[in-house]
Amino acid sequence: MTDALVTDAPVLREARFAELSPATLYGILRLRVDVFVVEQACPYPELDGRDTEPATVHLWHEAADGTVLSTIRVLENGEHRAIGRVATAVAARGRGLSAQLIRRGIELCEGRTVDIGAQAYLEDWYARFGFVRSGPDYLEDGILHLPMRLAAR
Repeated sequence: MTDALVTDAPVLREARFAELSPATLYGILRLRVDVFVVEQACPYPELDGRDTEPATVHLWHEAADGTVLSTIRVLENGEHRAIGRVATAVAARGRGLSAQLIRRGIELCEGRTVDIGAQAYLEDWYARFGFVRSGPDYLEDGILHLPMRLAAR
């Protein structure tokens, strides 16, 4: 029984755009569209060109059947880094998958300041990783957001 639990656990993966298989890329983009465009009823340009930048790192949890359950991306913004596009499938929520991805994303940014544009209701959730508000609320695509920053460590 223990082996079944280990086998069924989602696997944390990371890759740059050029290393992604077409099936994985499709899974990542589909999840983001399902969450941000469909679930949040927010039509916006999901494909913004940043995914393909050579320094961008994609992180995701993958189920045994290859389904993408949660995802983030880590971007290079000059001297700083940014974490964004944090999305988890409805059926996979409450399992700590996004928290694992955020922790790994922070590790990848070691020694750099990390910025995020958080949906306002998630301010306390991001604060538990050390992020602090770095400016006033703003409306983005009809959803209240706030800038948050994690100082370089």
